[in-house]
Amino acid sequence: MVQKYQSPVRIYKYPFEIVMAAYQKRFPTCKMIPVFLGSDIIHEVKSEDGAIHDVERRCRLNIDAPYLLKKIAGVDHVVFIQKNCLDRRNRTLKIFAHNESFSSRIIINEICTYTVHKENSDWTCFEQEASLDIKSFFGFENTVEKIAMKQYTHNIKKGKEVIEYYINELISEGVTHIPRWTPAVPSCSATPDQPCLLESGVGTRSGSSQDSGVRTRSSSVCSTGSQHSQGSLVLGATAASITPQDSPTGMGLTPQDSPTGMGLTPQDSPTGMGLTPQDSPTGEMTVASEDKLDADYIERFLGHLTPVQESQLVQLRQLLQKTHKGKIPKDAHILRFLRARDFNFEKAREMLVHSLAWRKLHNIDHLLHTYTPPEVLTKYYTGGWHFSDKDGRPLYVLRLGLMDVKGLMKAVGEENLLKHVLWVNEEGLRRASEATKQRGHPVSPDGPVGACTCIVDLEGLSMRHLWRPGIRALLRIIEIVEANYPETMGRLLIVRAPRVFPVLWTLVSPFIDENTSKKFMIYGGNDYQGPGGLVDFIDKKYIPDFLGGECYCDVPEGAMVPKSLYKEEFTDWSPDEPPLTVSNSPYTTTFVIKDYPNEVLMNVPQRGCVITWDFDILKGDVTFTVFRCKSVLNKETYEHPHHVGGQVVSTQYIDKSMQVGPDLSIVEPPHICRDGDSVQGSHVASTPGSYILQWKHFDSSKASFEFSLSTHKSKVMYYTELLPSEVFRGSMSSLQSSTSGFSSLSIGTSQSGQSMRKH
Repeated sequence: MVQKYQSPVRIYKYPFEIVMAAYQKRFPTCKMIPVFLGSDIIHEVKSEDGAIHDVERRCRLNIDAPYLLKKIAGVDHVVFIQKNCLDRRNRTLKIFAHNESFSSRIIINEICTYTVHKENSDWTCFEQEASLDIKSFFGFENTVEKIAMKQYTHNIKKGKEVIEYYINELISEGVTHIPRWTPAVPSCSATPDQPCLLESGVGTRSGSSQDSGVRTRSSSVCSTGSQHSQGSLVLGATAASITPQDSPTGMGLTPQDSPTGMGLTPQDSPTGMGLTPQDSPTGEMTVASEDKLDADYIERFLGHLTPVQESQLVQLRQLLQKTHKGKIPKDAHILRFLRARDFNFEKAREMLVHSLAWRKLHNIDHLLHTYTPPEVLTKYYTGGWHFSDKDGRPLYVLRLGLMDVKGLMKAVGEENLLKHVLWVNEEGLRRASEATKQRGHPVSPDGPVGACTCIVDLEGLSMRHLWRPGIRALLRIIEIVEANYPETMGRLLIVRAPRVFPVLWTLVSPFIDENTSKKFMIYGGNDYQGPGGLVDFIDKKYIPDFLGGECYCDVPEGAMVPKSLYKEEFTDWSPDEPPLTVSNSPYTTTFVIKDYPNEVLMNVPQRGCVITWDFDILKGDVTFTVFRCKSVLNKETYEHPHHVGGQVVSTQYIDKSMQVGPDLSIVEPPHICRDGDSVQGSHVASTPGSYILQWKHFDSSKASFEFSLSTHKSKVMYYTELLPSEVFRGSMSSLQSSTSGFSSLSIGTSQSGQSMRKH
């Protein structure tokens, strides 16, 4: 499996020339990077005006891998090829590196880029991407991969110290400004207080002949050995560094410990001038571009992440931008799904895309604006919001022991009870987001962003709460919340747990995620009072009065729901009813089985009408095609439903006798849609007639000679609409369906773009 790394954008509040000067001072040798043995220039090209400078080097890195691996490899060091492409005119540096040693067994590639900030020319941006693909390594593939990944994260932290050291050294030498490159090199004279700064980007010092980052403009090039030419801008030995614990394969792809100096993070500044919200004079956030995340934004609004976790967030976000055409949830929402799956990219992606489809199907995005709790729930549902905990998380209080679950279900039904719980969760996300904005940092700096704290008071819990339909509804609610609101529970404090509680816990605990259950604190009797109790998590002034505090808590005390409020449709409850829904969705869900496509017939009355579609692939892969029939089809005559288990799973209008050419024409060519894709599109009908939208199962293993275990079944959720010709006026916005709206979670696709930019 290929391991990939994608860094967020790192912004340095230093000009490009200063960053390059600090970067090159690390070479030709660096006592802080003992694994770098040296390098030889194998190719060098420099433009006549000195603006372009390309240097290619063969770099040698030490091996300090386990003894057995060293003996098997039979080498003492590994070799990387690195190419630096410096463009002083455009102020960019691109670094390409790949391994030369063991290249038939292991493929390592790394690309790093330094550019000028688009909105502040005195700042520098850095991005890095790397990949590791171990084809084979004497049966030690997994061991080598683990060593590489472990050292990768370790060395990123260490690399910050290296850059900080050299920036400090620059400042101590009095180098606080380096002029930008210009075609004509001005004459200058050095003074004891301020070194002369030439186009090499570093001040010169008399008598300096060593390759220490302080150079003259000599154009001589050393052809052999590890000494570099004095005229070349030394930009490091390799972008792919191996640290002492790395294997001989050189898989320690670490930006900071590599001699390329790619560890230039904002925190490397010796004066604390790293780009952090506190350091910025106006406290404003900055972004490199609207479709990219920057490291400071992540630290401030999403909390501390390891380099690998940052990479997974950036990669998942980029994938969603491609598959969902920019309509993606906020970054905090994506991060919660990654945390829920321990930052396993594929598992998090699968969980998230299914949740996004669920939100669209049930119109969850508009729940806060469209839902009003029924009067019965307002009066008898014993839950409500109550200030916040010590970390700033919104605090929700639920007096479950006083709730008449049976009465509520018979008065409003299971669906309305579910909708109310989802409304509470949506409100919790909104409150947590507001708390983060007000504080200027996540309310859970080391935990999930957008999390809340909940107090569940079980006083009054009895066997009547173990009513079977109520337990079933509770389990269903837990299942939905776990699947669609992961990592939204900062802490759950269960107080006054009675003797019957273990019975309830036994029933529900198997449905609660392990990471969520670790956040539970259960107190029996009066254990919640005093040290170790609620006061450890909630300020004493906010502890509810009914729990021994002094703060009035405006949460309904609840009571038995009068039978006069029961509704007949909810009193005859059957455990065999279909799964819960939360609204009448405009979307249709269907299965697409091999050889049995699903088709939608749309009869277009006149030229200029617009056919629109919006669909999500919930399972498997499909091809999507739009046909126009040469003759008008009658729905009742040509409709052929396909049944599985007595239920209609798909509908077909094109029979086997129809051929493309004499009977059909393709107006939208087949488009392969993969599992998790979200597709929106439209077609302006050039002629009236019958149009057919077709989803057909696509077997990606067809071209393979391997035995496929595919189920030959895909699942699609779709919505289609026919817009009259007078509605379309040439504006793309008029093609948007009034029913199939965009997700409110996708507001601010680039969440970091919501922050103000500082120039």
